[in-house]
Amino acid sequence: MLNGFLYFVVLFFLLFSLVKDGKKTKMALKKAWKSMMKNIMMIMGMMILMGVVFKVIDPETIGSFFGKESGLFGIFAGLGIGSFAFIPSFIAFPLGAQLIENGAGYPQVAGFISSLMGVGLISITMEVEYFGKQAAITRNAFAVLASVVFVVLVGVII
Repeated sequence: MLNGFLYFVVLFFLLFSLVKDGKKTKMALKKAWKSMMKNIMMIMGMMILMGVVFKVIDPETIGSFFGKESGLFGIFAGLGIGSFAFIPSFIAFPLGAQLIENGAGYPQVAGFISSLMGVGLISITMEVEYFGKQAAITRNAFAVLASVVFVVLVGVII
C-alpha cells in the first residue's frame, strides 16, 4: 500500500517536472539512467561476492564468530569488523539478515551493522583531510559509543 502511494507521488512530481521544464527533466532522467547503469555493475558484483562468501563460509563458522553463544567476543568481533569494513547500506542490511538466518545473534549483528554504518576507520584519512583530525576522531569515537549503546539496547530488548 505504502509503495503504491510512493510510486504515485514520484510519478506526480515527474509529470509536474515534465510540464514545468521538459528539457531539464529529460536531461535529469538520462543522467539518472546513466548513473544507475554505472552503479548496477558494482551492486551486482557486491551481491555476487556476498553470495560466494555465504557459500564458502559455513553456518558453524558464522555461529562461532557471531552466534548467540559467542557473547562479548561476538559483539566485539562485530563492532571491530564493522568499523573496518567498507560496505554500502544496501548490501549491509541484507548481509545482516543472512547472518541472523545462519545463526548469528541479534546483539552481534547489531554491533556489526551499526559500526559498519557509523564508524569509518577505512575512510578516516579522507575525513581528516576534509574535516580535520579532531573532528574525524571525535565523530568516529561517538559512532563507536553509539554502536555500543545500540548493542546494549538490542540485547535488552530482544
